[in-house]
Amino acid sequence: MNRGIYHEYLEVMDQAECLYPSESVAHAVRLTAQAVATEMADRDPLVLCVMTGGLRFCSDLLGHLEFPLELDYVHVSRYRDRTEGGELSWLRHPLDGLRGRHLLVVDDILDKGVTLAAVRRHCVDAGALSVATAVLVDKQLPHRVIDADYSALVAPDRYLFGEGMDYKGYGRNLRGIYAIADG
Repeated sequence: MNRGIYHEYLEVMDQAECLYPSESVAHAVRLTAQAVATEMADRDPLVLCVMTGGLRFCSDLLGHLEFPLELDYVHVSRYRDRTEGGELSWLRHPLDGLRGRHLLVVDDILDKGVTLAAVRRHCVDAGALSVATAVLVDKQLPHRVIDADYSALVAPDRYLFGEGMDYKGYGRNLRGIYAIADG
């Protein structure tokens, strides 16, 4: 454990603003699952979780999808425990074949869209029939490279953590979505 980052996280958490309490997040996930089910229930989809941030949202979302589906994951990162995105790093591609499949790519947050666009492009290039995307939080920034098909929540352009999103490796386990204090 990096004691400096640990103590920094404790200070950040102490001053953070809760944008969405856990009940609001849970309600938004249920509504998103209903929208996904309406369009994908009869497609025998393969759900691709984007690790590590998408793990919580994907798990919660899957709990509400009551139709046959398969699950795999990709591990792509731009942050690697930092607060600013860097070069895209592919740590794991999906194991299952994507050719001829309907896919649902699930991630934690959409800001500039670099990671989600790269995953979507990989799936299309691998022969997927369709690729839908779902994110827990949509920052709705201008000039991004992709929009999500399903967004559970909308948030301002602030650094967020909780519900799978982290602050330098900490806070993924928190229920609720928090923003770092302004200033």
